[in-house]
Amino acid sequence: MELGTGLFTGQQRPDDERTASERYDEILTLTREIEAAGLDSAWVSEHHFAADDYLSGTMPTLGAMAAETDRLEIGSCVALGPLYEPIRLAEDAATVDLLADDRLTLGLAIGSNPHEFDIFGVPREERGERLADLVPFLRGAWSAGELGYESGFHDVPAGVSITPKPVDETVPIMLGGAAKPAVRRAARTADGWCAPSSLSVEGVRKRVQDIRRVRDEEDIDGEFTIYALQHGWVGDSREEAWEAMREGYLYLQRRYAEIFSGEQVDELEEERKRELKEQAIFGTPEQVVAELETYRDALGDDSHFILRTYYPGVDTDAMIDCVRRLGDEVAPALR
Repeated sequence: MELGTGLFTGQQRPDDERTASERYDEILTLTREIEAAGLDSAWVSEHHFAADDYLSGTMPTLGAMAAETDRLEIGSCVALGPLYEPIRLAEDAATVDLLADDRLTLGLAIGSNPHEFDIFGVPREERGERLADLVPFLRGAWSAGELGYESGFHDVPAGVSITPKPVDETVPIMLGGAAKPAVRRAARTADGWCAPSSLSVEGVRKRVQDIRRVRDEEDIDGEFTIYALQHGWVGDSREEAWEAMREGYLYLQRRYAEIFSGEQVDELEEERKRELKEQAIFGTPEQVVAELETYRDALGDDSHFILRTYYPGVDTDAMIDCVRRLGDEVAPALR
């Protein structure tokens, strides 16, 4: 099992007095630490028009991360596919892949926040169809020669050649989502699927079985990577680890509740806080390894786990220490 971390969001908690530049510098500092720790990947996330500056520029940030690293897989987990103009996304992703020398994974999902769709002028009810349209567009844009694809949503001539081309004329595409249509869309059209943090191990296992069944029945060849995502922390004890991540984690989850609903959420209910604590993977290195091994047993040795250890407003040095312990004390036990 490979192990990565992130997801960088660049958010500013109300008690954080740093400038945006300082928060983005923190992202690059942590990216360097992730590579130095021997971990396999680092990831960014995307949302728009957020009062706390949630990261919106996935491709520029990934380009900067590429320049800071030599071997680390970098990627979006996830970019909001339906909101992108496809030519620009194809160009920008190819550019990042060239800067990274073939280390980019483009994670995409349909999105949900009504405000984002309204401002971008994209009908929310079309989001599934737009993502399904985007994937073959990107494949065509990155392949040699002309696009060769007529989009159902964008008036782009099939005979145009979109440049630059990425390394090996492709970028791996990973799709997110837990609903059956999203999971099967990934199985049929993508190079990987990412299980959201809301799913239990058994929920992930069930969907992976469905992916493998679809690909087998429809005779779909090629490598396919299962990514699993969960929040967590490595500390000296379970109590210390929870205390280190708690405030930033619960702040992030409150903001997600607002993003997904489109409504203001002043405070998470206590029951929800308990659920979130039960979902997270935290504790000593041995405790974290034991929980991650349940995913490895369910998904196989060739899966890729993303343990989110980046939380808005948490001390940078504490996050660096957590990353180093992931690399030194957790990752070796999973390989």
